[in-house]
Amino acid sequence: MDIFDKLEILSDSAKYDVACTSSGTDRSSNGSGMGNAVGCGICHSFAADGRCISLLKVLMSNACVFDCKYCVNRVSNDVRRATFTPRELAELTMNFYRRNYIEGLFLSSAVVKNPDYTCERMIETLRILREEYHFGGYIHAKAIPGADNALITRLGMLADRMSVNIELPSNQGLQTLAPDKTKESILRPMGLISARIQENSTELVKYRHAPKFASGGQSTQMIVGATPDSDYKIITLSAALYKKYSLKRVFYSAYIPVVDNPLLPSTDTKPPLLREHRLYQADWLLRFYGFDAEELLDEQHPFFNPYVDPKCNWALNHMEMFPVEVNRATKEALLRVPGIGVRSVQRILVARRMGTLDFEDLKRLGVVLKRAQYFITCKGKMLTGLNVNPDKVINSLVSERCQQLLPNAQPEQLSLFETRVTREDVVQCISGQM
Repeated sequence: MDIFDKLEILSDSAKYDVACTSSGTDRSSNGSGMGNAVGCGICHSFAADGRCISLLKVLMSNACVFDCKYCVNRVSNDVRRATFTPRELAELTMNFYRRNYIEGLFLSSAVVKNPDYTCERMIETLRILREEYHFGGYIHAKAIPGADNALITRLGMLADRMSVNIELPSNQGLQTLAPDKTKESILRPMGLISARIQENSTELVKYRHAPKFASGGQSTQMIVGATPDSDYKIITLSAALYKKYSLKRVFYSAYIPVVDNPLLPSTDTKPPLLREHRLYQADWLLRFYGFDAEELLDEQHPFFNPYVDPKCNWALNHMEMFPVEVNRATKEALLRVPGIGVRSVQRILVARRMGTLDFEDLKRLGVVLKRAQYFITCKGKMLTGLNVNPDKVINSLVSERCQQLLPNAQPEQLSLFETRVTREDVVQCISGQM
C-alpha cells in the first residue's frame, strides 16, 4: 500500500482522539538536532506570539484486535486497514516538519497483536525520531492499556506528554462496550506515569541533566453520551483523577454515532456537543476556580443546565452568598462571581490597592458586567437602576443563542462561525473565563 494511502486511512482514524492541549514542556535541540518544543505550543490553536501550532495526529495502525463497540476501528468492523512501519512514520514526521507543516507529533495506535507489541512499535518510532534524526519537537504519545510497565516507562522517556484514555465513566459501561479492556488495565499505567513523573521531578532537582520523563504531564479522555452515565458521574470522576493522578487535562469527547449497535445511541442521534461544552466549563471551575464537583451537581440534580453555564447556575442556587463587595471580598469569593474570571480577579486585587473601584473600573478591568452586576456591589451599592428579580436575572444570564432554542428546540453547541454569536461568547469559549 502506498504511504499516502496509509496516511489518509490512519490520520482519518485518529480524528476521534482529542489532542488539543498545550505541550507544557520546553525542549531545545541546542543546535545539534532539529526542532524545539515550547510550553505554549498547542495543537490546532495559537501560540503566545500568534503562530498557529499543529501536530501530525495519526495512528500507528488501525488493525485492532479489540472489539470496543463504540470504536470505528474495532476488529468486527469492515473498514480499510493500514499499518505504518516505525521507519515510515518517523520519516513522514520529519518530512512534514521540514516543510513546516507541523511542529510535533501526536501518536496513538489500535492494539496490533497485543499491547506489548504495539507499544514496542511506538517506542521504535520515537527512538528513530529522537536518536537518529535528533528531533527535539513536541511528541504526545498514547500509552497502550495492558502494556508492560517497562515499555510504558521507555515510551515516557521519549515523549513530552503521555495519555491513557479512560474512555467510559463507569466500570459497567466499560464491561458492556469494551469487554477487552478492564478498569485495572487503564488505571495501572495512569498510576505508573504519575509516579514516574513525581520521581523524575525529584531527580531533576538533584541532577540537573537527568533525563526527563513525560515532562508535559499526562492527560486522559472520556466519551460523553455513549452510556447513560450522568454529568455528575463524569465530573466526579474527573475531580478524582485530577486529585489522585495529578492530570494536566481531562478531555471530553461527545460521542459521534458511527456504528449501528443496540447498546449504543442510534446513528440518527446528534452528538451531545452542548453537554460536552458544559463539562469543559465545569472542568475549568474545578481546576482554576476552587469549586468541588459536589458543589456543582448532586444525585438529585445529575445533569448541567443546558441554557446556563455551571458557574451561573451555581450562583443562582446560592443567592444567599451574594452580593459581594468588590473592594473588600476575598479572592475566593470573587472567583465565584459570574462574569469575573481568573485574570479579572488578579487585576481587581492589584487595582483596589490603589483606590476604590466602581463599575466603570470593573468594566475596564475585563469584568463582564452583563453577568456580574447581579452578584456584586461597589462602594456598598449595586448598579444604578438595576432591577434584581429571579426571572430577569435568569433571562439575562441565558445567552442569546440559547434563548432562541427555548422552549421547544434542542440545544446545540455554540459555533464560532455564526454571526449571531457575540464577542463575549467567543472569548469565553477560547479563554475559559466565566
